[in-house]
Amino acid sequence: MAARPAAKRRRRERGSISVEEILTGAFEVAAQVSIDNLSMPQLAKHLDVGVTSIYWYFRRKDDLLDAMTDRALDDYDFTAPSIDAGNWRESLAHHARIMRKTFRANPILCDLILIRGSYGRAAVQGAIQKLEPPVAALVRAGLSAEDAFDTYSAIATHVRGTVIMERLQDKMPGIAPRRDGERNLIDATATPHIAEATGRGHRMGVADDINFEYVLTCILDRAEGLARQP
Repeated sequence: MAARPAAKRRRRERGSISVEEILTGAFEVAAQVSIDNLSMPQLAKHLDVGVTSIYWYFRRKDDLLDAMTDRALDDYDFTAPSIDAGNWRESLAHHARIMRKTFRANPILCDLILIRGSYGRAAVQGAIQKLEPPVAALVRAGLSAEDAFDTYSAIATHVRGTVIMERLQDKMPGIAPRRDGERNLIDATATPHIAEATGRGHRMGVADDINFEYVLTCILDRAEGLARQP
């Protein structure tokens, strides 16, 4: 007896999928192929719908990425962990390290929020509200509102710059010189101080733990000096 042909799976009808389902699917696909390689046909296949069902809600990939960015901003709490006014220096340093770790662990979050950086009005307003508590904690620690804002802004900018550079180093390894390559180029006789520093793992113009911690310490030292001013 001849085997029955396999039944063809019916594609979902237009209108049977929601924006939230599309966004969830987009994050799932992006996790597999990256934001750069995410495509509408690929997403439609993943969701088992016709590509026109995607275009019904998002006419361009940029529109989809905008919506993904807004969702990421809503879901991600930039102020976690919170800053303790009584122990502000240590908690702010911990906060900065956790922010960096979070973005480093999630390339999609990095690409959408830090690199692409196109936000909707509502998402921006929500993000601003989340920034008030850490700034307020620094004011309670003794900084003026302006200095507290500038300090937190400097921390956020430092984290963003470091993570973006690290992301680019991951995608294009040639950007960051290899440690062994640097050592081979350094003449210890002509540049003894540079040779000493690089011999201990320090690198120039590269986003790494040593450079991150150095700049973070400089920002915290400056803020501590401002907090001590009468």
